Amino acid sequence: MFCPKCGTQNDDNNYRCTKCGQIIQNVPQASVTDDPAMKYLLPIGRSPLAIAAGYAGLFALIPCLAPVALVLGILAYRDLQKHPEQGGMGRAIFGLVMGALGTLALLAFLLFSVVAHR
Repeated sequence: MFCPKCGTQNDDNNYRCTKCGQIIQNVPQASVTDDPAMKYLLPIGRSPLAIAAGYAGLFALIPCLAPVALVLGILAYRDLQKHPEQGGMGRAIFGLVMGALGTLALLAFLLFSVVAHR
């Protein structure tokens, strides 16, 4: 490979000219998205609704917040059906399931409270 600035012949693996220091070819940059472990840990390429549904699913252990997790889980699931290239289906389903269980527990508690006070 020849340097476009000074014309010196360089090795094909060189990124800079050995004589003048001119950049001959770009340095390949490693991306975080290339590493499968980092892709698993970081929310790269995931639906924002799925991320919100996952966190809301954690907070669904507080029964009054469970309907929020249920709604976000449904919205995230529908969003992922429309955009299959995005990830986060597990988070969407987690939010949906935890939201449904928490909402059922909340409804059971409210029903029991109404029946007990009669």
